[in-house]
Amino acid sequence: MKITILHYPVCNTCKKAIQWLKDNNIEFVERNISTDRPTKEELNGWYQKSELPLNKFFNTSGKLYKELNLKEKVKTSSEDELVSLLSTHGMLVKRPLVINDDFILVGFKEEEWEKVLLS
Repeated sequence: MKITILHYPVCNTCKKAIQWLKDNNIEFVERNISTDRPTKEELNGWYQKSELPLNKFFNTSGKLYKELNLKEKVKTSSEDELVSLLSTHGMLVKRPLVINDDFILVGFKEEEWEKVLLS
């Protein structure tokens, strides 16, 4: 199984997620979300594949999300506007983000990761 993990190197949750992958002998490719941010096309594809609500892709606890006062904008903007916004800055995207041909995992929830990656 080939997976890519989009992460921010100083994020503690991302560090835990990467360690979890290593501890479970899961091979992965790392991608720094702040220096190699996802494109609008990538985000749109991942969103469609994930079948999650688009708001789940936003890092709602992040400084930039709060500075831009996006809480209300996320409720009223179109999907296209939101995907465009997410593509403008990697720090707006919830992380870690695990990408595979068959699934997308948003955030690190160990129970969900075990179910998807170890079964």
